[in-house]
Amino acid sequence: MKTVISTDRVAAVELLRKSDVVALPTETVYGLAAKALNPITVAKIFEVKERPRFDPLIVHLPNREWLERIVDVPASDQQLIGKMVDKLWPGPFTIILPKRDIVPDIVTAGLDTVAVRLCAHPVFAEIVGELDEPLAAPSANRFGRVSPTTAQHVLDELDGRIPLIVDAGPTEHGIESTIVALRDGRIAVLRSGPITHEQLSQFADIVSVTLTQRISAPGQLPSHYMPTTPLRLIDNAEAFPPQKKQRVGLLAWSGAFPRPTSPQLETRCSEAFAAVRNLSDRGDLREAASNLFRYLRELDALGLDLIIAERVPSRGLGAAIMDRLERASHQ
Repeated sequence: MKTVISTDRVAAVELLRKSDVVALPTETVYGLAAKALNPITVAKIFEVKERPRFDPLIVHLPNREWLERIVDVPASDQQLIGKMVDKLWPGPFTIILPKRDIVPDIVTAGLDTVAVRLCAHPVFAEIVGELDEPLAAPSANRFGRVSPTTAQHVLDELDGRIPLIVDAGPTEHGIESTIVALRDGRIAVLRSGPITHEQLSQFADIVSVTLTQRISAPGQLPSHYMPTTPLRLIDNAEAFPPQKKQRVGLLAWSGAFPRPTSPQLETRCSEAFAAVRNLSDRGDLREAASNLFRYLRELDALGLDLIIAERVPSRGLGAAIMDRLERASHQ
């Protein structure tokens, strides 16, 4: 199979109607899309990604009206759910709710709940709207690998496995959606993302979540988003000792190594690191999130022995960045 990168949205709709899979841009990362209510097409997603069947998928709705066709909204939570989706949809916000029988078990990994969201990307929205049925669309990469934020990233991962990648340039947020569940009128954050704890706390109290071996939502595995090069987290790159005969790349946050400003700093940088990518010269967490997967991929492509990544502050969007880095470094 030859994989084509194109801007042809009509071709994407036709392929989806024929129960094929295509890669589409979302506001978070590029997704591998197929009709969510057809178990055979959903099985193709798992095959292409080499994704284990115990890891559930997110269902992307064509519009708000589809919500109650897919889920059975608990009466006790209707007001809270209404407030959240009014404010946060369309956008990078996913909510776990009891599923209706229309949703195949393969989508939910046998769970009685399903993850749903309404995508804000205009290209994705146009395609799912024209199709007029929900799409399952996990990240368009092989399972466990760094998520794709450009069409080229998808091609690097899935060339020959899918017929079409719809190119709409780099994604906006660069990390996957926030996933929440409701527990006794409180919000449990199951996966951090662009919608922060601080934003969610405007709607209800946030309850802490203890990760267990039981997977209840996408993106909960301890090891995920991993480059092929070993990755280690550190607090500050300035304290990292140069390693003889070891080629080390730096994913920087502190700004100590973005662009050497003195001969001394340039020498220090060249001694310690074979390559450097700075998540944000301005210390901007949104810019850092947008750059995260792209820079991990760039460093991973250099044949290094090790990538070290500086921890970012855990406030706001930093919590989502650290979630991805911790999973990427998990051994």
